[in-house]
Amino acid sequence: MNTTRNDKRKHRTRRIRARISGTKERPRVSIFRSLTSFRAQVIDDATGTTIASANLADLSNEKNTVEGAAKVGAILVKKCKDIGIESAVFDRSGYKYHGKVKAFADALRDGGLKL
Repeated sequence: MNTTRNDKRKHRTRRIRARISGTKERPRVSIFRSLTSFRAQVIDDATGTTIASANLADLSNEKNTVEGAAKVGAILVKKCKDIGIESAVFDRSGYKYHGKVKAFADALRDGGLKL
């Protein structure tokens, strides 16, 4: 049986999610990246609801690059600040902490969100 790269990522995702969980006071920031898009959600796992979300489609004429991921992070920080969220748990969804994922997390920290 061949194991694909996405299968390995999903396995890492399950392993990460076994350890972290978001609450109303400190929700989970989950990301999804693809070849064409970059999305992020702020999730309260206690109730299973999405508190806030942002994606690359919210920005006009923005490419799926490191800079685009950082801008998505800036949008999400603004939404979190409006709601009153000061800190969160970062769920990288099995992706390496490199490139777009790192730029997104740095944008969250630069905006004042504690990870």
